[in-house]
Amino acid sequence: MSLESIPKDLRNLRACLLCSMIKSFDQFEYDGCDNCEEYLNMKGNRELVDECTSSTFDGMIALMGGEDSWVAKWQRISRYAKGIYAVSVSGRLRKGIVRELKSRGITYRSRDTSTV
Repeated sequence: MSLESIPKDLRNLRACLLCSMIKSFDQFEYDGCDNCEEYLNMKGNRELVDECTSSTFDGMIALMGGEDSWVAKWQRISRYAKGIYAVSVSGRLRKGIVRELKSRGITYRSRDTSTV
């Protein structure tokens, strides 16, 4: 696990709306999302970081090696990069981004469990 993906403090944390990884706003802007950068292209784009992440999320999970973890499987993060993830993320990706993901064969499922 890269230490750069772990938030340094608890201020300005955001969770990716696609995979639920938690980083600071600046970390998303500087490095993008470890799992979704190929699709969301947040690196260096403050507007996309704002659109593709949420500051409102519940719970945190540290993923250290997800293949055997039932929690990681339950959260649908078992194949993601090691790091810190939100249990639930409030918000949704805008429809244009969802359409782009669909055209690439990626099914978007909201990470907001408060509406389920």
